[in-house]
Order: sequence, then structure tokens, then C-alpha cells
Amino acid sequence: MLSDKSTVCPFNLLDIAHQKRGAKAAIVNAGKRLPMLSIMDCVKEKLIIPVFIGDEIEIKKTAEDLKFDISEYEIINEPVENNTAKIAAKLAGDGKVKIIVKGHIHTDILMKEVLLRKYNLIGKKRLSHIWHMTLDKEDKPLIITDGALNVNPNVKTKMHILKNVVDFCHRIKIARPKVSILSATEEVLDSMQSSLDAKEICELAEKESLNADIFGPLAFDNSVSKKSAEIKGINNIVAGDADVLLVPNVETGNALVKMMIYFMGACAAGVVIGGKVPVVITSRSDDATARLASIAAAVVALD
Repeated sequence: MLSDKSTVCPFNLLDIAHQKRGAKAAIVNAGKRLPMLSIMDCVKEKLIIPVFIGDEIEIKKTAEDLKFDISEYEIINEPVENNTAKIAAKLAGDGKVKIIVKGHIHTDILMKEVLLRKYNLIGKKRLSHIWHMTLDKEDKPLIITDGALNVNPNVKTKMHILKNVVDFCHRIKIARPKVSILSATEEVLDSMQSSLDAKEICELAEKESLNADIFGPLAFDNSVSKKSAEIKGINNIVAGDADVLLVPNVETGNALVKMMIYFMGACAAGVVIGGKVPVVITSRSDDATARLASIAAAVVALD
């Protein structure tokens, strides 16, 4: 059942990222082979100018092994993992880098620093994570949010997630994204909190006049299959043709994304948005292609 399909970076994401290329990016606890390989790919694509933070000896040795010439790029020598996150957050807060990229470091260590108020990386919006999912290089993306950062968001937080993802969709040339507020039903049930949340989100979104079509609650099948939506008599522009799945909790989003990766060979480009700088928090098991796509998504998210 597991897919043996090679992942490919979507052209549309790279094309849009190329229009904003050249931003400085802090590579946090750089030095391990896979993160360095993905940064080499990004440099070849001219997406970013890396600032390597970590053990200088390891960074230079790995670059040499990869035949990656990093002589023109800044290296900040810091062998202690926790300190690399502090340096990256400080650089971003001071405006010296525009993107933060997780290297070989635990996500919670990195995000703990990013969230500290002293760095001024958080504004009025709440941070959220998006997954830009594609199967082929020219595939229409499916955006899944939030499957990594906000664990069990309430309606207020989901509204921040919604606004962040609509903004990202506009940046990838989806002029009016169709957003499904995901549940396990298309009916509003007192016994299912996600359906109640979906109803409230739709009501609030209508008052906000967001440039998007937002509908829910919708189950997964009614969100992505027009046939399923028609059989169930759901007459809405979002039903069966969603660009975005706004999931009820992190478990749902994480499971959907991992299923697409492992069963379908999808390329998952993930990035944290909503703050002063986008933050790439790839999994340590992500391949170089997914890491390249994630950094491309971060470049796209830049103001």
C-alpha cells in the first residue's frame, strides 16, 4: 500500500517563489547532510541566501562532502543546539534574515524561541501552519491547515488560521479560494464540536467579508468529490472542489498529510505563517524535495 513514487517539487510554487527570490534565511543548527542538501538545492534555484548557524566545522565538512561551495555565505559558529534557535530568532527580530529554516533541531526548541515576545516576531495574528500538497509537478494544490502547530484550536484561533491560509492562497494565485471547514458530517450536531465550530466560523467569515468562499461543516468526501456532494444534495461552490481543508485539530491534519505522503507519494510543502517571518519546520524524515518545496512556500509567504 505504501507508495514508491518519487516526490516532485511543484512548478507553480517554484515559479512564484522565483519572483521573490534572494531573501536571507537563517538555517538553524545546520550541518547534517539532509538539511544541507536541501539548502544546496535552494541555492541552485536562487531562492534564498543562507546564513548557517551551528557547528562551523560540521557545516564546512558536510558542505565539502556534498561539493557545495559555501565560501560566500555567512556561518555563525554555535555548537549548542538550543543556542542556535536563539541566534536565529534574534536575527529575524532584528530584520537581518527574512526566513527561519529548521535544520537538525527539535521543533519545540525552535518554536519556543520564535514565540518569545522579546524578539517581536509575533504581531496581532496567531501563527498557524499550512501544508501545500501536490502529487505531480503541475498538480493543483490542496492546502491543509493546521496540521502541525495549533493542537486543538477554538473558533477564535480557527479564524486566525482561516485568515492566514486565505492570504497564502492569494499569494499562490488562487484569487478566491474555496475553503472547506472540515468535520465528520455535513450536518450541525450538538454532539460534534467541529460541526458547531464550522457553523460559527462560516457566520463570522461572512461578516469579515473575506475574499474567499467558505463553507462547512463538510466531511472529507464532500469536500473533494463532486460526485459525493451531488449524491448527498449539497449545493455549494466549495462542495467537491475545495482548495483548502481547514481541519478541526492537529491530529486530523497530520493524519491527512502523512497519508498523502506515504500512500500517494505527495510532495508536502509546510510552513508556519502569520508572523513577522515565515518559519520552515520540516520533519527530520522529510526528503530533500519536500524541504525545497517548503522553503519555496516560505519565500512565497514573504511580504
